[in-house]
Order: sequence, then C-alpha cells, then structure tokens
Amino acid sequence: QVQLVESGGGLVLAGGSLRLSCVAPRSIFSTSTMAWYRQAPGKQRELVADISRNGGITSYVDAVQGRFTISRDNAKSTVYLQMNSLKPEDTAVYFCNAVQWGINHWGQGTQVTVSS
Repeated sequence: QVQLVESGGGLVLAGGSLRLSCVAPRSIFSTSTMAWYRQAPGKQRELVADISRNGGITSYVDAVQGRFTISRDNAKSTVYLQMNSLKPEDTAVYFCNAVQWGINHWGQGTQVTVSS
C-alpha cells in the first residue's frame, strides 16, 4: 500500500493563506503526475490542481486559478499547494494524488476550514 502523507491543513480566516504539503515514496513520486483534490461535505471529490513529472506543466480548476499554486520538489519527493486569498467555499478535505502508469495513489486527506 503506497503511503502519501499530507500536512498543513487547518482553520484560517477568509483572505488568509495556507500551504499544504504531501510527501510520497521516492519510487512513486519521481515517475508520477501529482495532483491535489478536494471534497466538501455532500459534494463529489474534485480536481483542484495538477503538475507534470518535471513540474513544467500545471493546471487548475477555474475556482482557484490565480489564488492557488501547485509546485513540486523532486529532491524531497514533495508536492505543495500554496493557497492564498482563501474563501469559505474552499473549505474541504484536501487529498494528495499520484498517478503512476495509470494507477492512482491517495493520501488520507487534510482538513482545510475557512471561516468568514
């Protein structure tokens, strides 16, 4: 069972910032597209952002474009999600995802709560 470990979630006021981190096994990380998903209560899990293996290509869901930044440090096998100008509607459990050779690997999730 592949272990992706997220950290960095918490409670923040609207307009504030958080940075999420996710560490993956090196054997997985180096050959995987990495992504962040989120799932709000009563809603389906949605893709927030993803980043290519070398970090050269990123994409974002429209709702976070311009506010969130995904990045990766291949030397540390870590992917980050910098979240700025947070809104109450960003409240969700955020999951790290690695896709390696068509196989999805998931973290356990980290709660982000944005209070107005």
